[in-house]
Amino acid sequence: MKNLLSIALVTGISLCLTTITVADTAKGEGLYMNFCTPCHASGIAGAPKVGDKSAWQDRVGKGTSAVVENAIKGFQGSSGLMPAKGGNSALTDEEVSSAVMYMLEQIK
Repeated sequence: MKNLLSIALVTGISLCLTTITVADTAKGEGLYMNFCTPCHASGIAGAPKVGDKSAWQDRVGKGTSAVVENAIKGFQGSSGLMPAKGGNSALTDEEVSSAVMYMLEQIK
């Protein structure tokens, strides 16, 4: 009985997290369109273009959390730079994370 309850609890938590991720990704699309498109649609300052798997490969290889952290805090690498929150300090960490998750969904 305890095992069955544990499985049900884990499944329920997983379903909740999946729903949150989908909602964040949907919200992320709007954020991307409003704030991220100028750089990530054209590749300005070395920004990886949305949908370009090869441009995102090394970044994603470091883990999703590293990609999100770089977008929030900013990052300068050999191929370009990412200003903190895309240069828009009014965005929340959650909004930036949602936009990143949307962009990452486009390379799957």
